[in-house]
Amino acid sequence: MAYVISDECIACGACAAECSVNAISEGDGKYVIDADTCISCGNCANVCPVGAPKAE
Repeated sequence: MAYVISDECIACGACAAECSVNAISEGDGKYVIDADTCISCGNCANVCPVGAPKAE
């Protein structure tokens, strides 16, 4: 089950730097996760200061 980034995202980039498979990229006002690439490791959720990445 891939992670998704909610509207709580503050676009700090912490999640993208932590993603081991480069599934996270900067979107329009927030970061986005490519569901086909995401391995559901949870690293993004662990480093996010606002808890924006959620398991879908």
